[in-house]
Amino acid sequence: MMHDYLDEEISQEKEKELKVHLQSCEACKTHFHELKKTVALVQSTSHIQAPGNFTQNVMAKLPKEKKKAGVERWFHRHPLLAAVAVFFVLMGGSLFTNWNGGEELSFTQSEQVVVEGNTVVVPEGETVQGDLTVRNGDLRIEGTVEGDVTIVNGQQYMAGAGGVTGEIEEIDQAFEWLWYSIKSAAKELGSFGSDE
Repeated sequence: MMHDYLDEEISQEKEKELKVHLQSCEACKTHFHELKKTVALVQSTSHIQAPGNFTQNVMAKLPKEKKKAGVERWFHRHPLLAAVAVFFVLMGGSLFTNWNGGEELSFTQSEQVVVEGNTVVVPEGETVQGDLTVRNGDLRIEGTVEGDVTIVNGQQYMAGAGGVTGEIEEIDQAFEWLWYSIKSAAKELGSFGSDE
């Protein structure tokens, strides 16, 4: 009831009841007078204003935010962008490793091919069944390849009698290698699904 009285939201009946009680109860009377003093103090200070540069002064005295906290906050506010950034960093590292990962000659193993120095040769009269991939070396086709031919970081030479039934693709740039890797993975996934 005291709070209702101080807020001027009390009925006349309740106000009379409060005054009668305050005359008979010393503890409530003391508490009521303290509340009235508090209200008077708050009302008397309502005209006090902070200095014009108060906000700038307080902000200047706050400790500076650590750079690490700003980065962490950005990652928490943009989780999808953070995931995309991490994905591209990892994919870039993987691409770089695969592209520069070995300068030695490598090729699809087949009994029909012969290696002469840094050149893989499909001899005349021989037929390679399936795809043939040569990496970091040249390819000379004198026989036949029944499938696709891919040369990574190398050159392809065809003899007059040589032939390829599939596509011939030469890759000499990192982005071409990335695209080839994606296509190969998709092709393998497609053939994996059809095996079942």
